[in-house]
Amino acid sequence: MNFYRTLLWWLALAALGALAWDLLAQDLGEVVMRWHGYTARSTVAFAIVALGLVNFALWAVWTLLRLPFWAWREHAKRQARNRLINGLAALHEGRHARAESLLGKAAEDADARSVARLGAREAATRRGDLLAAANFQMELAKSDPAAAALNTADALVAKGLMSDALDVLQPYVDTKTLPPRGELLRGEALCASQRASEAVALIDAVRAGQNLSADALGALERRWQSAALRQSTNADDLQRRWLALPARVQEMTEVVDAYAQRAGELGLEGQAADAIAEALDHEWRPTLVQRFARLPAAREDQRLARCERWLLERPTDAALSLAMGSLFRQQQAWGKADDFLHRAIAQGAGSEAWEELGRVHTAQNQPEAAQASYANALRLARGESAVELGGRSLREQIAAEAVGEVRNEFGVPQVRR
Repeated sequence: MNFYRTLLWWLALAALGALAWDLLAQDLGEVVMRWHGYTARSTVAFAIVALGLVNFALWAVWTLLRLPFWAWREHAKRQARNRLINGLAALHEGRHARAESLLGKAAEDADARSVARLGAREAATRRGDLLAAANFQMELAKSDPAAAALNTADALVAKGLMSDALDVLQPYVDTKTLPPRGELLRGEALCASQRASEAVALIDAVRAGQNLSADALGALERRWQSAALRQSTNADDLQRRWLALPARVQEMTEVVDAYAQRAGELGLEGQAADAIAEALDHEWRPTLVQRFARLPAAREDQRLARCERWLLERPTDAALSLAMGSLFRQQQAWGKADDFLHRAIAQGAGSEAWEELGRVHTAQNQPEAAQASYANALRLARGESAVELGGRSLREQIAAEAVGEVRNEFGVPQVRR
């Protein structure tokens, strides 16, 4: 490509030369110069060539005079670039003192100043020299205020000073010059400041920046949307936010759990149960089953009936057995609660089932069994093995540990391994 560009350039010069010769060949013209009694005559063609040669000579002299300064500047840039590269490598390798020294010197170059001071500040911080880090931060604020503001906001968020972090970022929000990292920091600070609804409005901007992977963006969206639901001030606000969510967001486990928890607190027990049931019908998630059982009872509580319907499809699900045991306990059906909780324990429900069983024994005024159940819950939480409770008949133990029959969509029994 360069060859053809050069060829075109020379062809253009040749055409201009031919055109100039065509204009001057018919009449070379005359140029007369008088200065202090001296008179010089020449043709126009010669005058043009002489003027070009004089300009070339002046340019050559000026270039030669500037050559030492240019060489020194290039050497300084090359040296600064090498210091920057070596300093960043030393920072990565954990040689913080060397990194701080190299990056501090690299900051003398204007092109590398911001990056070098950022690295030098990080090296000083890792080395524990807070005074040097503060000095680098002050110098960075003079040369690159935006980068310094991001560093300050990041440190404030890490310390939990969310209001101060928002104040630092606000000037760049007003001028619409906040970089992507600033949007993320501002969103986290807004969530922690009970202003998650404002953070949710930043999700589209974060997505448009394409600075996060799909998994990271999904996790961020779940966290911010859940925080916005939990921070709803009243039932109307909660319902408005929930109904405004896209369908894909309403199916996220963390978001459904946040909505159900807040709805239960605001007196929307029925809506909370419906939301969880719909999510479970779409995809079975044990964490939502636990939330389903912990919801306050609605005026027309249908949770137990729904669990019994699910039990036909999932007879060996530990979370479902635990949920049913908890619901029977809330209805003071102690015998059924005891059976389902032992069934959940046999299916591997863990410490939560033992704790729930302890509540059942406490309600039945059985202190020794309750104490043993709570002790087992504590043992499992510590990673130890549970101790078998006495007083249960062989039939009850077999019923708890029996594996229910599972059928496929065609009604054919399936063998469980």
